[in-house]
Amino acid sequence: MAVLITGIGELTTNDAELGKLRDAAVVIDGEAIAWVGAAAEAPDADERVDVEGRAVLPGWVDSHTHLVFAGDRTAEFEARMAGKAYSAGGIAVTVDATRSASDEQLAANLRRHVDEAARQGTTCLETKTGYGLNVEDEARSARIAADVADEVTFLGAHLVPPGADAESYVDLVCGDMLDAVAPLVRWADVFCETGAFDEAQSGRVLKAARERGLGLRVHGNQLGEGPGVRLAVELGAASVDHCTYLSEADVEALAASETVATLLPACDLSTRQALAPARRLLDAGATVALASNANPGSSYTTSMAFCVTTAVLQMRMTIDEAVWSATAGGARALRRDDVGFVRPGARADLHVLEAPSTTHLAYRPGVPLTAGVWRRGKRLTSGFASKW
Repeated sequence: MAVLITGIGELTTNDAELGKLRDAAVVIDGEAIAWVGAAAEAPDADERVDVEGRAVLPGWVDSHTHLVFAGDRTAEFEARMAGKAYSAGGIAVTVDATRSASDEQLAANLRRHVDEAARQGTTCLETKTGYGLNVEDEARSARIAADVADEVTFLGAHLVPPGADAESYVDLVCGDMLDAVAPLVRWADVFCETGAFDEAQSGRVLKAARERGLGLRVHGNQLGEGPGVRLAVELGAASVDHCTYLSEADVEALAASETVATLLPACDLSTRQALAPARRLLDAGATVALASNANPGSSYTTSMAFCVTTAVLQMRMTIDEAVWSATAGGARALRRDDVGFVRPGARADLHVLEAPSTTHLAYRPGVPLTAGVWRRGKRLTSGFASKW
């Protein structure tokens, strides 16, 4: 059934030819967008929905989350707010809880967070394993994620489990663990950071994953300058995520590559670190994505709007740059062109704001502005701001 959405005050398409349209309309046919243009030229459809002057943009594409988990790390957060430094080691707390949880508990928790994100306009979401850290629990995490998320990433190389030998654990990640998860995931990732995995170990994991046909992602340069960006660019990773601390060589390498710099501002704030240098990256010509890094330890939020607001108010991005990075930029980080855009042939993922323009996302910080969402052509329950 075709649905005509009309009365769009401002339409952000992210399409170079279509641009940003006013007094626009969109036709959805099944799960895809069939037509985009001026409302006065809109074709007939089976159903008509008037959004009454509201702004419409692509659904958020959240290209970095860790949502297959159990347990709570409130105590760690409180300690950090009281001045204790963030370290990678807190991941072990979530590992213990996740291993103890049932499949049903993990799946219910994942669905709860994905639904929470969708009510705020997130229509395409990646999530990772990485809280199992043994063959059985990494494999079941991948199975659970594959049933719910749009994209699944293997992150067995999240942390060396307590008591394990690092080199022996890397052997396991590159061997039996990779064998178990490879049929269930599209991507592989590694936490290339002090306290996690060094450059040589990270390179081993990424190369083994590439040999199995998986795309590559890297957690890098979160706690300080390091080899993460360089390794990601050298191996042709789709993205390197965090990028909080970058040398000039890192910025230049990203600008000259196809590797997306995925910035995670909610994590930077929660860990009380400097915000990633978005302006430097953009001015150099690098491709930037924004993502939530939703996880129980260092960034417990599913709000992409919060990330966009932070990027504009504190990272010197324009509203158009931030919205693009949270939609088309996330799609680029996932090597997809069917999401993050409003154009014929794209997936029918639309985010309707309780506002006349996307500017209000930063102009009215903290105000819930999701009025409605379409995902794969299906209209979801209206968001927090309106019963429209």
